[in-house]
Amino acid sequence: MVSIRRLVPRFTLLFAVLSLATCGAPPKPRDFPPMTYDYLPQIRLNVASVEVDNRFVPASRDEVSAQAPIPPIVALRQMANDRLKAFGSSGKAILVIKDASLIKGSNEILGHMAVELDVYTSDNRRAGFATAEVTQRRSGEIKDLQGTLYDLTKTMMDRMNVELEFQVRRSLRDWILPDAPPAASSAVQQQDLAPPKR
Repeated sequence: MVSIRRLVPRFTLLFAVLSLATCGAPPKPRDFPPMTYDYLPQIRLNVASVEVDNRFVPASRDEVSAQAPIPPIVALRQMANDRLKAFGSSGKAILVIKDASLIKGSNEILGHMAVELDVYTSDNRRAGFATAEVTQRRSGEIKDLQGTLYDLTKTMMDRMNVELEFQVRRSLRDWILPDAPPAASSAVQQQDLAPPKR
């Protein structure tokens, strides 16, 4: 019969080995769902087309937005595609991406987004604009860079959707068309059934 005193050191050693193996294990792979915004209300613009003009050029060696599962530029383009809709017959709107950066420091990542929505008449004259800007910081040890960049981008996009809509409705209200009326529900028709034949 094996004594308990002999088993205790073995269990202690086994526990220590398992603990070290767990601590050194890489983080479990995450899913990164696409960032889409078609569940939010459309911003119906009185223009014939909507374009996106990316003017952001990474200027820092610490720029890591290209390493994000969904780079901020991609998320901003998707927001424009899902939410900015052309319902007019002339003119155009251009969403200018001025900044879409994720800059990594020693123990932090700083995210910044800045956009401008310009509206042009049919003769290519700028008739109005709205600007929106958001900043987000993540501090502390970064164990999962991709996951951190995804979460940071998602948080900034949640804020950008709110900020851009607010600024557009404030500065470009003359270029916004009313929301589409809800589809008329068809009346339920009622019909008496004949009694079953016997």
